[in-house]
Amino acid sequence: MVDGDSVFEIGSITKVFTAVLLADMVERGEVRLDDPISKYLPAGVRAPARNGKEITLAHLSTHMSGLPRDPGNLVPLWWRLCFWCTDASGLLKRYSVDDLLAYLSHYTLKRDIGAESEYSNFAVAVLGQLLARQAGTDFATLVRTRITDPLGMTDTAVLPTPDMQTRLAYGHSESLKPRSSWYQPGGYAAAGGLKSTANDMLTFAAANLGLRPSPVLTAMQKSHQPNETAKMQSGLGWGINKSWDADIRHHNGGTGGYVTYLGVDLKRRRGVVVLSNTLNEIDDIGVHLLESRVPLVKEHRAIKLSSRTLGAYVGAYQMQPDVVLTISRRGNRLFSHRGRPGGGGEKLEIFAETETEFFLKAVNAQMTFTKDGAGRITQVVIHHPNGQDETGPKIR
Repeated sequence: MVDGDSVFEIGSITKVFTAVLLADMVERGEVRLDDPISKYLPAGVRAPARNGKEITLAHLSTHMSGLPRDPGNLVPLWWRLCFWCTDASGLLKRYSVDDLLAYLSHYTLKRDIGAESEYSNFAVAVLGQLLARQAGTDFATLVRTRITDPLGMTDTAVLPTPDMQTRLAYGHSESLKPRSSWYQPGGYAAAGGLKSTANDMLTFAAANLGLRPSPVLTAMQKSHQPNETAKMQSGLGWGINKSWDADIRHHNGGTGGYVTYLGVDLKRRRGVVVLSNTLNEIDDIGVHLLESRVPLVKEHRAIKLSSRTLGAYVGAYQMQPDVVLTISRRGNRLFSHRGRPGGGGEKLEIFAETETEFFLKAVNAQMTFTKDGAGRITQVVIHHPNGQDETGPKIR
């Protein structure tokens, strides 16, 4: 039976812990946010640079480093092409710190550092290893000694204790097929390796809100601050949302059999933790619990459209003066990319619910396409989870 002491993989919420470690080490004078990462790399490992600019620790935490989402030596090509199609537990367990640093040393940046935000597991994994190296320990020990032990979070760890193992809520796919655990101590732990319980994560949320004594409160508050290195509304490791007269810091997570959500409203001093051991979307539950005016997402069912119909949506839509939404097609699948034309970033698949209504599975968002009298697509409206709509005319 699942309860508050059941153990889940919290996935990328781990990045918030890594960010708090960074802020804590800054407070202690052990590192600086604007330190170049080359300062903390072992001998023989090269830090990628571009146009005379170096990656800093802050760039890693705010996803502005120019490093890719994941390193090319993490998983084989066949798995990267079908991320959720199979069980990848063995891949991440075998990925070592040496593997991580080897890829970093040979990587060539494709765009300028600090130019754009691109979510990067790789960058935060590197950050965690650099912080641990500077502290003279490993990441699992660093997060335990600096955060979880001081807060009494005895059920939060990269490598679960035997007692935690007995309380593991085993992960499942969307169709409820069992999935193996992903992470063990190693190169990728700082990006998504922690396991925890609802009770422990509520302790972490309360500490971030100052509702319980915490030796890392100052570091947590530092991680909440909007960071000037980022070109998006984010802190160190946190997303920021100030809609609905709130002041929310949030992050979600997902591994091969779990999805999770953590949100804290600094203004109204309340926090929400949602942990699921299936791959079904739960972000809307967390946001709704923080702000009841945000509705729960209705269940979406994808339909198939002809290649000719899909082709009509392909093109570019002007969402903001310097932001374009590009819709592309690969066979009978449509993908969206938001950003500057030709810029980096991730393409997300969109799914048709009707001939004009589409939804995304990767994030909680929907799109409505508008047709003119001749049946041509003229604009798109993006429906964001905060209740706001964004309209963009088709420009080509």
